[in-house]
Amino acid sequence: MTMNLLYAQAGGMTAVINASAAGVLAEARAQGPRIRAVLAARYGILGVLAESLHDCGGIDLDALAATPGGIFGSCRFNMPPEAEQPALYDRLFAVLDAHRIDALLYNGGNGSLEIVAKVSAAARRRGHPLICIGIPKTIDNDIEGCDCCPGYGSAAKYLASSMYEVCRDLASMSSRKGRIFVMETMGRNVGWLAAATALAARETDEAPHMVLVPEMPFDEQAILARAETLLSRLGYCAITVAEGIRRADGSPLMTRSHGDGHIRFGGAGGEIARLLSETFDCHRHCAAPDYLQRSAAHWVSAVDHAQALAVGRAAVRYALEGRDGIVAAIRRLDDEPYRWDISPVEAAAVANLERRLPPSFITADGMQVSEAGRRYLAPLIAGERAVPCSGGLPVHYRGKPPRLERRLPPYTGWAEDIVRTAQRN
Repeated sequence: MTMNLLYAQAGGMTAVINASAAGVLAEARAQGPRIRAVLAARYGILGVLAESLHDCGGIDLDALAATPGGIFGSCRFNMPPEAEQPALYDRLFAVLDAHRIDALLYNGGNGSLEIVAKVSAAARRRGHPLICIGIPKTIDNDIEGCDCCPGYGSAAKYLASSMYEVCRDLASMSSRKGRIFVMETMGRNVGWLAAATALAARETDEAPHMVLVPEMPFDEQAILARAETLLSRLGYCAITVAEGIRRADGSPLMTRSHGDGHIRFGGAGGEIARLLSETFDCHRHCAAPDYLQRSAAHWVSAVDHAQALAVGRAAVRYALEGRDGIVAAIRRLDDEPYRWDISPVEAAAVANLERRLPPSFITADGMQVSEAGRRYLAPLIAGERAVPCSGGLPVHYRGKPPRLERRLPPYTGWAEDIVRTAQRN
């Protein structure tokens, strides 16, 4: 069997999603004549609909694998069921047929894996030979069926390192009033990123002194009591807060409404810093790493980088084996020493599910990560990679893969305004 592959990136970026792209391309090149060509869609599934496709033949894979962001562009687009918008699927398969695509490799999180499942099912109903493979990625680490997700280990390493360094700063300064430091991590519904900062506390009294996650209800009185004890003993208190922490009734502590009608999380860290500062009349500092935690390619976890490459390589092998509708998932084999491999998981079985922090990973008081949680987390941030630099800054891949000539008329139909951006690129 010889194949043409189409690769696409979707959802929020990570420091290693391009490493997965490099894994796809490296394995395709290693397979020789079995892979005729690897194309990439600009802006995920929207780029497929727009027929905005690129030739990946001349890409420098080492530079690509060291570059954060997504060089092919991403999107957040929920494909409706085929029964609701059959013409959308007609267009999708028309593009795939026009470019003789045999396999779609879709690199994304929970929503992206649902697209893998939907397109795979649509192909089967139509008798179309397309193979669909999911390549997992998300800094949220919340994909079911995956022991961990590429992107998470590097974000975890960056956050834990930042908290570790902040602890040195906090311990260096004396203050008559005391100081509160709060770091607000991403994590609307799950606390994996916040939990990672617990690795910074290697000794008693090291930061973070509290880790607040959405899986545990916000307990204001317990937090105030803990903070008062720490301020009295140390003169400072450092807290990690996931943006999506919730009250006992399940409502988010803080959200922000935007003009487009969507509710976005953010501000929980600042609210807790304000509460503690006003209660104890102390100085407060709040930091929200935001995009920094997902784009710090200068400080990636070597384990995470290797896993990102491996899921990309595995996706190509699965496609050649004809294993449709599956995800190249990371499976943990052992903790000490840490061992892992890649195992296929059905996309339809895990799509759009959220894997939350297990209760065993949270201490009984709900304000810290347990030893079981630390054992799980520690191997994922292990190892460093040499960073090529020029002029004191990291070297990134800045090439522009050539775009293929379109073979179909421009897309018109449902969600045309959304697809139009991809059509222009």
